[in-house]
Amino acid sequence: MAPAMGLKRAGAGAAVAQTVTLPAAAVRDAVRAAVRDAEATAQATAPAARVPAAVPAEIARDGVLCLEEVDGRRWSYVVDAAGAGTAAVKAKGTGRASVGGAFKAVPLQSPLPPVEEIMSFIRSYVVPEGFPDSVTPSYVPYMTWRALKHFFGGAMGVFTTRTLLNSVGVSQSRATSGAVAINWILKDGAGRVGKMLFARQGKKFDYDLKQLRFSGDLLMELGAGIELATAAFPQLFLPMACIANVVKNVAAVTSTSTRTPIYKAYAKGENIGDVTAKGESVGNIADLLGTGMSILISKSNPSLVTSFAFLSCGYLLSSYHEVRSVVLNTLNRARFTVAVDSFIKTGYVPSLKDGNSQETVFNPPWRHEPVAIGSRFGEAFQEPASFVAIKPLFEDERYIVTYNPTKDKVYALLKDQAKPDDILKAAFHAHVLLHFINASHASLKARKRMNSNRSYQYNPLNMDFLPHIEESCKIVMSSYGVFKKKAREQGWIMSESLLNPGRARLCGVVPQ
Repeated sequence: MAPAMGLKRAGAGAAVAQTVTLPAAAVRDAVRAAVRDAEATAQATAPAARVPAAVPAEIARDGVLCLEEVDGRRWSYVVDAAGAGTAAVKAKGTGRASVGGAFKAVPLQSPLPPVEEIMSFIRSYVVPEGFPDSVTPSYVPYMTWRALKHFFGGAMGVFTTRTLLNSVGVSQSRATSGAVAINWILKDGAGRVGKMLFARQGKKFDYDLKQLRFSGDLLMELGAGIELATAAFPQLFLPMACIANVVKNVAAVTSTSTRTPIYKAYAKGENIGDVTAKGESVGNIADLLGTGMSILISKSNPSLVTSFAFLSCGYLLSSYHEVRSVVLNTLNRARFTVAVDSFIKTGYVPSLKDGNSQETVFNPPWRHEPVAIGSRFGEAFQEPASFVAIKPLFEDERYIVTYNPTKDKVYALLKDQAKPDDILKAAFHAHVLLHFINASHASLKARKRMNSNRSYQYNPLNMDFLPHIEESCKIVMSSYGVFKKKAREQGWIMSESLLNPGRARLCGVVPQ
């Protein structure tokens, strides 16, 4: 029997909503029909005919739009009268009316003292996010003794390195051997600093472990390439070796931090330790075999560049397929995107294997992310009137979803009462709205082609996409529960998600 989803449509002239049950195969057509309806509404309110929205009297009088909290610090977003005048001047040059003026963020606390800022910066590198509530009480004594152990180990490393260099023929002069040892320690020290700095990625090691694992392997090969380049520039050995060690230690952090969650995905029962030990054993055996092969090949003096290119390609290809073969039952942003897109287009949620196989494992830093979750108010909205118009649609939700055309991104703003399921629903809603926006862009491009022989200027605002947001609310109201049910049936864990939302939360309007 084909699964079904309910779509609520308002009856003509009726005060109640009519629920229409659609088969899963018709979900795509339902969304497309809603997009067409929204397009018709949007065209009826074209830019030239738009009636400018006004900020309500109570907001215009008090000036307060909402409060926002980020990491315990609060900001008040208020209507900016001076900015409104500037916006009007800009709008005059584009032939559009100013819609609702502008706003600004006002901090409600005084700036942190410099000492507090420094301590907060240090804490971001040495303790987990949410400390001490995010760890058990035994974490502090364990890390204290661990730090002392590494302190004595680092000190001992200076003497052992100096002794080893003397043993392989470095000058017996105390000055020479000491200088060489110090240079070598500086190289290793730079690597440790890089490892420490990258540890600030924090929960990303849990959220995007596949992406970070593959990126770490890319960095490992980059570091190896820099090390080989020291042969061509021996006078730059120390700075190049330091850079290479920083890069390779960053790669090492990603490897060690993602290793346990990956092994955990394969363990059944309480055998995670055994699975980890055997996995590392297989890795060490393969490493020894590769070392032996490399020693044999190096005797024939092959081209250094050719050998590096061949081995790096093999390493990265193996790493890519290694990461792609991992099957996780949690939904991070990449897998969530795959699941929602499949549901919107076909009415079905992919299986664990299919969802993981379609996940993007390499996200370059310059790649545009069309959806942002837990963003700040100022990033999502362009003018106060847009927020005022959209806010009533989400009175019963613990989030607000909007689209900022200047950044070409859908934003899901979370309220301070938002729980894990609310974050999941906000992300689902954002992707549904994105589907509407993409269809709208296709329609806009068609209109531009039709008006190619005459001037066609369109500078959209949040307000222009209000019909899409309204329609997306109807779709989400009737389909989110169906999506969760289908996802659970496929084995996805819906009780907790790894969507990594931002820390900003809306706190409502200042009470009178």
